[in-house]
Amino acid sequence: MTDNLQMIQAKFKQLQVCVIIPTYNNEGTLAAIITDVLAYTDQVIVVNDGSTDSTQAIIQSFPQIKSVSYTQNVGKGWALRKAFDYAIEQEYQYAISIDSDGQHFATDLPAFIEKLEQEPDSLIIGSRNMEQSSVPGKSSFGHKFSNFWFWVETGIKCPDTQSGYRLYPIHLLKNTKYVTRKYEFEIEVIVRAAWKGIKIDWVPVTVYYAPKETRVSHFRPFQDFSRISVLNTILVIITFAYIKPRDFFRTLFDKKKAKQMLKNLFFNPEHSPQLKAKSVAFGVFMGIVPIWGFQLLVAISLAFLFRLNKAIVVTAAHISVAPMIPVIIFLSYKTGSLWMGGKDVDIPLDKISLKSIGEHLEQYLYGSISLAIFAGIIAGLLTFALLKLFKRRPVPAL
Repeated sequence: MTDNLQMIQAKFKQLQVCVIIPTYNNEGTLAAIITDVLAYTDQVIVVNDGSTDSTQAIIQSFPQIKSVSYTQNVGKGWALRKAFDYAIEQEYQYAISIDSDGQHFATDLPAFIEKLEQEPDSLIIGSRNMEQSSVPGKSSFGHKFSNFWFWVETGIKCPDTQSGYRLYPIHLLKNTKYVTRKYEFEIEVIVRAAWKGIKIDWVPVTVYYAPKETRVSHFRPFQDFSRISVLNTILVIITFAYIKPRDFFRTLFDKKKAKQMLKNLFFNPEHSPQLKAKSVAFGVFMGIVPIWGFQLLVAISLAFLFRLNKAIVVTAAHISVAPMIPVIIFLSYKTGSLWMGGKDVDIPLDKISLKSIGEHLEQYLYGSISLAIFAGIIAGLLTFALLKLFKRRPVPAL
């Protein structure tokens, strides 16, 4: 055994890393994969996901490895989840997953260990070269599709979100709740990891796609792609309805981060006067539009979606602070009278109440939306003019 192999084996033990091999009816390649992995570590867990071929006999022929088996095939995601639980019971801190169909090479295992030493507690993805001619068309499309939605859901641009060759920091994921059991789990787990603040990193790995006539794949394009699409829809909703606002408010309550955020956002030279003016306009619009109780939540979510200046949007949306609410409602009624064709009512400022809003809701809704648009445009134009006027002034210290 070479000194290099001995060093890698020692690092697997020192860092408490195991290798997980989920498998389902891959008797033709499984033994070779296990043999190759054992050259680097004997800390191996094979999950037999209800195979009906000779998989169990192959596993038993390697007494030095651990295994998890169950009779009914559930899916790759479930196999990984069971392996994570078992690995944590065995007191491992990290787990590298490698497919059993021969696409991945054990020779890339040292790259994960090296990256882990550089970036402890990261989730590390083996990034494949998807430009090579042997890559199936559906894999290339799915690769780009998945990368795009992962960026939408996390703000992270990752080169290969579909690769099953990964290093997971399972000690940081052990209390995470999941809802998926099949291929889409590999999307869910990295999104939830990113939401937890776990760094997502990657290393280049080699990939082999066997010729179409000999390739063994359990991926069902229509069913699995449909499930992945549904999952991404749910994750996007959670992202903009909860995760983005949550992260923003967490930053606001961290004094150091809040100061830096305000400096970067309010006085960020990379944000043009046009962008800042649009942010003010949108914030004022959201502060007036009649969705009381949800204005900030929607404003922050859409600010992320439209890539606006979040701090400015939130500040401008506070036009609807408590003392201003009666004034805004009164002006909404006044504006709404323009749309009522003589059927409008005149409600004095001191008579504004929930009852009056309910009795004349149509006038209020027309007026509040019109007022929100008008006030937003005026606020945006004034902001743009002021920024242009004072753009040569130095950035104030915070």
